[in-house]
Amino acid sequence: MELYEIISERRSVRKYDLSKQIPEEVLKRVLDATRLAPSAVNFQPWHFIVVKDPVVKEKLKDAYPRDWFWTAPIIVVGCVDTKTSWKRKDGADFADIDLAIAMDHLILAATGEGLGTCWVGSFDVLKIKDIFKLPEHIKPVVMTPLGYPADKAAIKTRKKMEDIIHIDKF
Repeated sequence: MELYEIISERRSVRKYDLSKQIPEEVLKRVLDATRLAPSAVNFQPWHFIVVKDPVVKEKLKDAYPRDWFWTAPIIVVGCVDTKTSWKRKDGADFADIDLAIAMDHLILAATGEGLGTCWVGSFDVLKIKDIFKLPEHIKPVVMTPLGYPADKAAIKTRKKMEDIIHIDKF
């Protein structure tokens, strides 16, 4: 798929085809696209936990108890390292922004491979930290299921360009 087609085809998928596993070479391409994302000062303050083990997935249900989420063969947990992230002079920490860019690379690469994802940030952070025994400076920010969609998810309505794009003034 061409980039603009991938961008327009991307959907939040909430139903996965359990009979279809992700080939290892496809997963590696998606994760490599994630790794290649830009970050502030190239610090790359991210870590990605790829969860395949059903036992680990079962533990994670305590942190995000939505049934649809666990039907994907893989869950990716995106974390930031607040010790290594770049901080602007006013103190703003760019870790979450850097991770968001990398996750967008993951999501678009997955779409290009025919996979579905769904950005989820409303999980219990403390439970995720406990399950993975994350050090204090490693913060889980986002999770996404990763798998082949069971059906074509509908796209949500997007705002018009004139409502969000401002040229030379607000």
